[in-house]
Amino acid sequence: MKSLEKLTFNDLGLLVLRVFLGLTMLFAHGVGKWGRLFGGGEIQFRDPLGVGDTTSLALAVFAEVICSILLALGLMTRWALIPLIITMVVATFIVHSADPFGVMEKAMLYGVGYITIFLTGPGKYSVDYYLKNKRAVVKS
Repeated sequence: MKSLEKLTFNDLGLLVLRVFLGLTMLFAHGVGKWGRLFGGGEIQFRDPLGVGDTTSLALAVFAEVICSILLALGLMTRWALIPLIITMVVATFIVHSADPFGVMEKAMLYGVGYITIFLTGPGKYSVDYYLKNKRAVVKS
């Protein structure tokens, strides 16, 4: 019984972490960048990788909007986390490298959360879990 309770609490914790990280990234960072990308104005965005302002912004929008939605749903979770982790590594070690720790801390916190979910998986309260078990039922 204890292992079942622990599993449920672990999966509930992963759900809370996934949804919180996904939705806060989406609404606090992604939606604004989406507006800049598709707003029709001149795009001015930091280009830390040397791929151009528009491409850098498009990559950030992909991670912070599309991948954040996938993360919150728990759909293609590990694949969605790869661009998010890369974005936070770039934000921490390139974009904010000269900034005080308090400025780069937010990107580090998101990054550690993303790495944690990447290592543990999305948990049983996710679309990935549902689809995996639905396929297992169909095969048997």
